[in-house]
Amino acid sequence: MSTPAFDVAVIGAGLVGAAIARRLGGTALSTVLIEARADVGDGTSKANTAILHTGFDAKPGTLESRLVARGYHLLGEYAAATGIPVERTGALLVAWDDEQLAALPGLRDKATRNGYTGCSIVDSGRVYREVPALAPGALGGLTVPGESITCTWTTNLALATDAVRRGVTLRRGHRVTAVRDDGTHTWLGTDSGEIGARWVVNAAGLGADGLDRLFGHERFTVTPRRGELLVFDKLARPKAPRIVLPVPSKVGKGVLISPTIYGNVMLGPTAEDLDDRTATGTSEAGFAFLRAKGAAILPSLLDEEVTAAYAGLRAAVDADDYLIDVDEPRRYALVGGIRSTGLTACLAIAEHVVSLLDGALDVRERPGLPPPPRMPNLGEAGVRPYRDGAAIAGDPEYGRIVCFCERVTRGEIRDAYASTIPPATVDGLRRRTRAMNGRCQGFYCGAEVAALHEAGGAR
Repeated sequence: MSTPAFDVAVIGAGLVGAAIARRLGGTALSTVLIEARADVGDGTSKANTAILHTGFDAKPGTLESRLVARGYHLLGEYAAATGIPVERTGALLVAWDDEQLAALPGLRDKATRNGYTGCSIVDSGRVYREVPALAPGALGGLTVPGESITCTWTTNLALATDAVRRGVTLRRGHRVTAVRDDGTHTWLGTDSGEIGARWVVNAAGLGADGLDRLFGHERFTVTPRRGELLVFDKLARPKAPRIVLPVPSKVGKGVLISPTIYGNVMLGPTAEDLDDRTATGTSEAGFAFLRAKGAAILPSLLDEEVTAAYAGLRAAVDADDYLIDVDEPRRYALVGGIRSTGLTACLAIAEHVVSLLDGALDVRERPGLPPPPRMPNLGEAGVRPYRDGAAIAGDPEYGRIVCFCERVTRGEIRDAYASTIPPATVDGLRRRTRAMNGRCQGFYCGAEVAALHEAGGAR
């Protein structure tokens, strides 16, 4: 018996792939979302710095600048509809020398060319009123009041959940290793069986170049760029009331300090080009580099406890823009070279990609779509279950705390396993609930969380 083919296969269930699948799921097309790993958002997307960007500093005139600006508004609206936590903290670029100070008017003008007019140049007095704990010596700054923090985990899960509820088939644990074209369908060989589709969308992140070659192209190479970050305890949060950005230089955007939606403070990332596409471990050199940068920007931050250190790999390419292209004869679309701005731009990228497929496919939205899912709140700015008296009165499981560092309850863990896309691993449970993400990193609650995982949350 032959395997039925889909109209579209989207490869990669990170932020961009999930957003594209969600958009296609709103049409009459049959769509499959294919992910090599055991869970959605388990690759590049999970280690995003989780900043909702205005696009003020993008290169004007690029596709990236247009899609980030559009995505900023789309994701803001989607977050409000789904409960994805967002805090409108604003950002401050700090100039520490005369060269950086002289660059501020150009950065403000660039923001204006990108359609963002909220930036203001401020003096050193305003800089220290904005972030009093900064190191001495700041000469001035540029405010970006629209920059915000969000939760990349919840965003990715919301998009994938929305896609599945719209009728998209999700296939986790299917790594694409071969491509066979029979003239009307492309058959994707995976390590868990073959999947056919009339059209294929490549949103494979770190693996996008290899997949692109399977379709006969030799146009780019992904370089895994490791970004290491340090996460400081929640007691440090008052020191970083907003995102503190460096003035960009020729070598990159540099290291930032940012509050997180979970109540911590984040320092990073580094930027180290590697050959190994699996090298997500942290390093002694990275730790030392970040501590030195932190001491120069906000020295008292180093007096606080580091509760976590992690690293993510970004899919760096030589191009200075997103690589989005449609090969109509091969019935194939490439969505590659998506940098960390992919979180902000994901919905706009999906909109753009689907518009490119219009004509080759019927991408009209079908009537009667289900409402967007309401996601569990992982943010400290909102009311979480352990503080919600009405929720606890209705279900005492929301008052039974399992992870005391992060105040995660049995009710939340149970809900994760009863959800549309339940976690396949303990790490997947972390991203859905924050369990084991706190000061003790699972030392106290790890055994109970693991037992609950084995029991599917019902123990």
